Amino acid sequence: MVVLSSAGCGSKRSGVDAELSSIDLLRGDIALCGDPEFGEIDFSLSCDAEVKKSFDLAISLLHSFEYDEAEKAFVKVIDQDPECVMAYWGVAMSNFHSLWLQSGTDYLEKGSKILALAEALPKSERERDYLEAIGSFYKDWKTTDRKSRLVGFEKKMGELYEKYRDDQEAAIFYALALNATADPGDKTYSNQKKAGLILQSIAQEQPNHPGISHYLIHNYDYPELAEMALPMARRYAQIAPASAHAQHMPSHIFIRLGLWDESIHSNINSVSSALCYSQNSNPDAHWDEELHGMDYLVYAYLQVGANSKANEQYEYLKTIKKVFPENFKIAYSAAAIPARIVLENRNWKDAAVLKLPDLLEIDWSKFPWQKAILHFTRAMGSLHLSDIPSAEKELALMDSLHQELLNSGNAYEADQVKIQMLEVAAWMALKKGDLEKAVTLMKEAVHREDNTAKHPVTPGEVLPAGELLGDLYLTINRPQEALEAYENDLTRHPNRFNGLYGAAMAARQTNDIERSTGYFAELLELTEAHDSDRPELKEAGKFLGKNN
Repeated sequence: MVVLSSAGCGSKRSGVDAELSSIDLLRGDIALCGDPEFGEIDFSLSCDAEVKKSFDLAISLLHSFEYDEAEKAFVKVIDQDPECVMAYWGVAMSNFHSLWLQSGTDYLEKGSKILALAEALPKSERERDYLEAIGSFYKDWKTTDRKSRLVGFEKKMGELYEKYRDDQEAAIFYALALNATADPGDKTYSNQKKAGLILQSIAQEQPNHPGISHYLIHNYDYPELAEMALPMARRYAQIAPASAHAQHMPSHIFIRLGLWDESIHSNINSVSSALCYSQNSNPDAHWDEELHGMDYLVYAYLQVGANSKANEQYEYLKTIKKVFPENFKIAYSAAAIPARIVLENRNWKDAAVLKLPDLLEIDWSKFPWQKAILHFTRAMGSLHLSDIPSAEKELALMDSLHQELLNSGNAYEADQVKIQMLEVAAWMALKKGDLEKAVTLMKEAVHREDNTAKHPVTPGEVLPAGELLGDLYLTINRPQEALEAYENDLTRHPNRFNGLYGAAMAARQTNDIERSTGYFAELLELTEAHDSDRPELKEAGKFLGKNN
């Protein structure tokens, strides 16, 4: 571990000292695991030359979403040079998590206060423009919704980008702003493509810049765009090896492309780095990045049939009590990991009685979307056990959570719950004998899911709607339509274990031996490097043995 201390900095005296002491800034040692390598940054600023190294480290941490440590690093710069106005900007940026919703208002209050202090400092025109850009996010936060404030930030960053065309940091942060305001329902990906072009135009000039590779991955984290990010995905972890997030982020693209072994490697490194960080910064708790990486690990292990490895992660999860900071990433991972394991393996008995990790100290009332995953899992388990009353109770709970999300203005998360409600309703209709209603409801779920972008926090849906549609068609003995559903879903979720198996079974039932053989062969090749006890693999081997 490397510790960069802010203690003993010979701070200049300034009229803002008293005001700074009244703000709950993150101070203390910057704890990093291994060599502090976070990429190469060159951000010109009108501050003391002696703070340049600390400032560049802070910017590098910021670009890799190491927000707490970035704030500490910016505060260290302020301690050394209280009139370095861009360090105040950096603190405000460190409290602005552009790609996900934060809970509470403490971060808004802190950002507003630090920017108010920066207003009193001497500054260049360019520095004023940077402050005004992030200031647009914090302005009127008590009366203006987050989406509107994000749009304001994007607009200001666009103006800054156009005004200072030689400022590549302005270009990089503008690309991030474009991604933050991208419409989840825009299947043309206009913002993402625009941001991607900006980043790619400067990538050759700054090949080791962490923000360029990081934001390209986020901008291309879609089935239709993922291939374009693969080179950067394979570079990012090398650019910023000290960042747990940089180790993890490439797996977003690996999962999009069905590159499971690369995803596993990526997240093993990320989880290890995150564990090291928490042990040195808060030894009584686990860092949220660790659980985030675990969710991606479990997802990838399940796709290569490595149930024992997935279960190891779940058993470890059940021993975790405290995680920091308490946020939606923790809630999602804690709900999704056990749900994925039982659903992917069609373990309906355990699915019907699934519980959330009971040792984990988290207020689940704050996370209705994540809680809905539990009730979805229980409902699907109950339906496959023909326990319709229990499924109806779970669906009613999902409906309550859906309404809660709608009432709080979380339209995206509400829609994710609605998709799962449609899936439960479809299988309930099937159990009640209304086959056409079941198909109609499942098709609506597929349509909604196909037209809504995946949330950045998730490796993927706990069960893809398209794959579930294939399962439904197989259940009602319509194998040709099942094959079409599986193949359509495999274009969006390539190399999924159950997608390949379902396609193979559907093709076999239509007597398409060539396609069935191909899908079974793909399944065996996908899992051959892993010790798997999945019965589907025995069936695939037996089938191929008959046809070789």
